[in-house]
Amino acid sequence: MISVIIPVLNEGATIRQVIKTIKKTSRPIEIIVVDDNSTDNTVEEAMKERVRVITSSQRGKGISMREGMMAARHDIILYVDGDILTYPDDLVDRLSDPIVKDEADFAKSYFERQAGRVTQLVAKPLLSILFPGLAHFNQPLSGMIAAKKSFLQKVHFENDYGVDIGLLIDMHLMQARIAEVNIGRLENAMQTWEQLSKMSREVSRTILRKAESIPQQNLETLGNINLIREQMEFSILESIDKLEKMVIFNLDETVFTQNYLYLAAVAFGKEDELFQVLERHTNPVDVINEAASLFEGRNIAEMLEVADEIPVTPDIRHVIRELKRRGYVCGFVTDGFEFVGNHMKNKLGADFVFANRLHLIHSVATGEVTIPDYFLHGVNGSAEYNKSHVLKYIQEKYHISPQNVIYVGNGETDRAMLQDAGIGVAYHPQFVDAETVADKVIEDVCMAPLLEIAQAGPARTDGQWLSKRQVRNIGLGSLAVVATAGLLYLAARQIRKALKPDEATALKPA
Repeated sequence: MISVIIPVLNEGATIRQVIKTIKKTSRPIEIIVVDDNSTDNTVEEAMKERVRVITSSQRGKGISMREGMMAARHDIILYVDGDILTYPDDLVDRLSDPIVKDEADFAKSYFERQAGRVTQLVAKPLLSILFPGLAHFNQPLSGMIAAKKSFLQKVHFENDYGVDIGLLIDMHLMQARIAEVNIGRLENAMQTWEQLSKMSREVSRTILRKAESIPQQNLETLGNINLIREQMEFSILESIDKLEKMVIFNLDETVFTQNYLYLAAVAFGKEDELFQVLERHTNPVDVINEAASLFEGRNIAEMLEVADEIPVTPDIRHVIRELKRRGYVCGFVTDGFEFVGNHMKNKLGADFVFANRLHLIHSVATGEVTIPDYFLHGVNGSAEYNKSHVLKYIQEKYHISPQNVIYVGNGETDRAMLQDAGIGVAYHPQFVDAETVADKVIEDVCMAPLLEIAQAGPARTDGQWLSKRQVRNIGLGSLAVVATAGLLYLAARQIRKALKPDEATALKPA
């Protein structure tokens, strides 16, 4: 069995054709598309081919490749670029043949075209000096490769243009059997001089760093050590011109039908520890920090698999698509983790996510978490955690009045948010009389009634929405799902009752 991994970034125009070509193989395969936080329709197009799609935790091809490998279920891994339309129909067979026949541990492709300038002027000269055993490779920077998973688990994936040459060198240093495979004639887009300059620096830097025999001071002279990129900054809103109407969904309560944090704790055998955290603390920040520590050592593929097992509100994808067609920008807020929110954002076609940032090193959770400023109000140690602060953040940074925001929550954990937004919608409320805080209530299990609310909601006077009706001040702020011990405890108990024992067992990793 073979796992074919396609790292993609804004390749909506080509991804379906690439997938269709891959499917022409006679060998049993799974296809995993790893989206690098695209801003076009890449995810939507890939999902039309009914393949598995996951979202990379951080922008960069190397991280996407590593996280795709983590998610792969089979022992042979193929990596294929998502922007080439001239692959041969037998691409999978050609690349995997040396591995399947146990003639090689790693297969590097080459194809018929003139070698690129970075290959000729940078990669090959450096390889001939530092790694002469690799100098004969036609295209050492080729991204179409195959390998045994057991070898890939031991290498370091660079997170820039150096990733492909880095893998080749690492395999060489591990004394893996390396084959070079001709995959025919390919055509791909020419790169700009700016891209070529960046590629040249990053490729040379990777080769130099891999050459352990060169003194460190020479390495620093010939190329600066590559800095690992920071997790992609939340920026999608800044690219949207004349943003006026927004819908924010509580991911945990209105998109997921069950609580992610609780089910992840069940899946990883941390259920009792989670309840102990909730019983010990009432401060939201303390709860979030300690809850995050329960996932230390878990990799992103395992954690996203839990998210994929949770059913979502039946028509949520359709509702988001229709809202966007009407000019709304749609996104999620969650007290959980940003990479889970980004994954669901891409699967469902939303635009942005407000979430806490679980720290990952090599795509594995460290147990530490950063709470973004948009959830906090106050200074220093006195900062108060509250999701409703997001509305003030949106107003200050993006100049969108809270009156132009529709917020969809479930009532109990979203009181301040429901009350402060232009229109507060309590979806399928379970815990409180939502009439006290929300403008509208959706009792249906589907989200379709929101379209009627959104249709009637944006009545405008002099360019502004009409103010929401006055509701009584209940004197309570919105408390985070993971930050209110009693509320989450009660919610989790209900989930445990509803979750059959065999369902809970099924979520646990093998």
